[in-house]
Amino acid sequence: MNRIKILIVDDHKLFSQALKGLIEDHENFEVIGQLINGQEVQNYFEKPENIIPDIVLMDVQMPIINGIDATEWLTNNQPDIKVLALTMDNDEQTILKMLRAGAKGYLLKDIHPSILHQAILETIEKGFYYTEQVSDTLLRANKVRSNPLHKIELKPRELELLKYVCQELTYKQIAEKMFLSPKTIDGYREKLFVKLDVKSRIGLVLYAFKENLI
Repeated sequence: MNRIKILIVDDHKLFSQALKGLIEDHENFEVIGQLINGQEVQNYFEKPENIIPDIVLMDVQMPIINGIDATEWLTNNQPDIKVLALTMDNDEQTILKMLRAGAKGYLLKDIHPSILHQAILETIEKGFYYTEQVSDTLLRANKVRSNPLHKIELKPRELELLKYVCQELTYKQIAEKMFLSPKTIDGYREKLFVKLDVKSRIGLVLYAFKENLI
C-alpha cells in the first residue's frame, strides 16, 4: 500500500517530535509536516507546493486558532482530508464540538501506540474511528431530545442510508447493501449534510442518536 501521509498539529514541540518518531515506526506511515496551531494549518494549505496529507492529527487547545476552528476550516476547505483529534482534553462538550466541526475521531494522548496506529488505518479504510469514550459520548448525547416542532422529514432512502452510516461500513459497502451506485450514495449523503446542517459522517451519527433513529 502507499504510505499514509500525516500532518501533526500540536503546539507542544517536544510531544510533536516524539509523536513523529512514534508514527514513523510504522512502515506505512510518513509524517510530512509539524505545525503548532490552526493559523499555520491555513498557511500550509495556501501554498500549492506543499504535500496534501491523508490524515491530520489535531490538538484542541492551541494559541491563535484552536483545533476546533482549524478542523472546521479544513472540513470546509479541504474536505477530503481526515482529521483525528489527539489531545489531553476529555471534556464531553469538547469532544462533541470537534466531531461537529468534522473530526473523524477523537483520541487522548495517553493511548497505547498500537491504538494510534489502528485509528489511523481504520480512518483511512472506513472514514472514521470511534473509541469507547466517543461512543459513550454519542450515547449520552442521545438524551438531549430535539424540539418536535423542528422535526426534519427524511425520505425512506435517506433514513436507510442514515442507519447504515451508523454501522462500521464504508460508503462502497453501503451502496452494495442499498443496491445503488456509489455516486448515488454520494448524492444522498450530500443532501443529508445540507438537510441536517452537518459536515461529516460523525455529524450524521450524532443526529441519528439524537433522534432515536438507531
